[in-house]
Amino acid sequence: FSLDMADPETKRAIEVDGPSHYLRDATSGERVTNGSTRFKARLLRASGWSLANVPFFEWGQRKTDSERRRLLRDKLAEIGVRGERDFI
Repeated sequence: FSLDMADPETKRAIEVDGPSHYLRDATSGERVTNGSTRFKARLLRASGWSLANVPFFEWGQRKTDSERRRLLRDKLAEIGVRGERDFI
């Protein structure tokens, strides 16, 4: 696999998911992750990895650097990263 950012020692990873990772639900029109993206996430989690996904549309909704930093902090917190030094 390739991962956008990963720490193999702690098995934590960040994936920035662009438009190619999503499909539109035919009924609701909502974005849903495609099969290969879901499969990759399932395999990583089954192998003991913690995975944070940053969808392109969530990133695009944040207009300021401050809002985008907050989004990244929240996503990192989901996988147990409490500060930059925990991951970088």
